[in-house]
Amino acid sequence: MTMDPRKPLDRLRFGTAGIPISCPVRSTADGVAYVRKLGLDCMEMEFVRGVNVKEHAAEAIKKAAVENDIALTCHAPYYINLNSLEKEKITASIKRILDSARISALCGGRSVVFHAAYYMELEKDGVYNIVKKRLKDILASLKDEDIDIMLRPETTGKGTQFGDLKELLSMSAELDGVMPCVDFAHLHARTVGKMNTYDEFSSILSSVEEALGKSGLYNMHMHMAGIEYGQKGEKNHLILKDSDFNYKDLMRALKDFDVRGTLVCESPNIEVDARLMQKHYLGLR
Repeated sequence: MTMDPRKPLDRLRFGTAGIPISCPVRSTADGVAYVRKLGLDCMEMEFVRGVNVKEHAAEAIKKAAVENDIALTCHAPYYINLNSLEKEKITASIKRILDSARISALCGGRSVVFHAAYYMELEKDGVYNIVKKRLKDILASLKDEDIDIMLRPETTGKGTQFGDLKELLSMSAELDGVMPCVDFAHLHARTVGKMNTYDEFSSILSSVEEALGKSGLYNMHMHMAGIEYGQKGEKNHLILKDSDFNYKDLMRALKDFDVRGTLVCESPNIEVDARLMQKHYLGLR
């Protein structure tokens, strides 16, 4: 039986952004099975440069996920801007989200993660309403196609990008079928080094609970990595040990708030840091 995207998971699951680096066979189905061999239990299919899974491969991926009890998600292409000033780019952005949702649903995926928009030097409130309207249109298309999958706009790493925590929590509270992807590394970079203590992590989780209730905490999708940043925010991902990110305090906060769902590691050494965080988390009492 596949996992219901609206049903909270039984625990916090750790996994990789894409096929683990050490996986000897570079297919998505083999990657899913290999995630289980590593002792991890979720995987995000990376469509960031294009939807690279074909329909004929979806059945094998779904079978591997079910047999290995792996929660599957996907990341839609990077080339998305629902606030573009060019109509053709908006159309292409919507298509990329829909294509990602379609193939992910065939694979048994729970959610589609994407960077929703850029502000384009427009007022934030206006951009919010534009993104909201276009997400409503996408949700309507998915409903028409009988596709039940969660849309997860991601907290972004730069101030020029739509997607601060407040915006995404508000959007998630307003639209059924939308929940945030909370990228803690992006929040750390976006605030130029803040959001890196137990109290700050707790404030993030408290905001999620206030906006979405306990069910918000029980059905989270999160990204984590070390990160390099400057005054304008995110520069690039780093291995955790090479960064200043305080992952141990984050694991403590996730444990204390009984957060459930999926935590996907985006460090350059995806499975190593995923297992590092998992080991620390499971050792907490």
